[in-house]
Amino acid sequence: MVITNTQSGTNIAEVAAGLYRINTPVALPGGGGFSFNQYLIVDEEPLLFHTGPRKMFSLVREAVARVIPVEQVRYISFAHVEADECGSLNEWLAVAPQAVPLCSRIAALTSINDLADRSPRALADGEILSLGTHQVRWFDAPHLPHGWESGYLMEESTRTLFCGDLFTQGGAESPALTTADILGPSEAFRKRLDYFSQSRNTTPMLEKFALAGPETLACMHGSAWQGDGASLLRALAESLSR
Repeated sequence: MVITNTQSGTNIAEVAAGLYRINTPVALPGGGGFSFNQYLIVDEEPLLFHTGPRKMFSLVREAVARVIPVEQVRYISFAHVEADECGSLNEWLAVAPQAVPLCSRIAALTSINDLADRSPRALADGEILSLGTHQVRWFDAPHLPHGWESGYLMEESTRTLFCGDLFTQGGAESPALTTADILGPSEAFRKRLDYFSQSRNTTPMLEKFALAGPETLACMHGSAWQGDGASLLRALAESLSR
């Protein structure tokens, strides 16, 4: 792990081959902490998954620049429309002149065609996009955990699922990659805030991800996780069904 900004504690670490986690810890009002992650896939056409909030743009840009020139970023992707997912989308489009937003068709239709300074590339459920050595597959996931436009990317060669808010872990400090339990902490966090929708399709959607066989889960908050992703996703489905 490399600290890229000593004042904020922003850091970057490789969590799978050619995949980097950018992490910024923050203090919460009233005590406690939290963290925000973005993920960079380094390839012929680099992809950034999550931008972070607009006010974190300079921190994320600084971290990306440790690995590649920021103007080389080709795709800026996110699970759903929310400040921590795509708050600095237009700032990234300004510094990366060849970059385009990469999102679900619903996200393009309802928000990104209007919000973004450059037209998005909208992916259909199951559509594969080549970045060069890496290939990513888009999964539609409406209302999982929230947002009609929600969806996730799977990087095929490393079996990495960019799983957004599915396993949100509290706390400001976390290892970049862990094999320890993240379901217990993430479920405890979810139950305090109740940020999952009440969709009846949650279990089938999680099973779709499980069948893809992820081996690394790139979480948006807290550590990325490595192990039997299918079993962990099914355990989450079981917990949500109670």
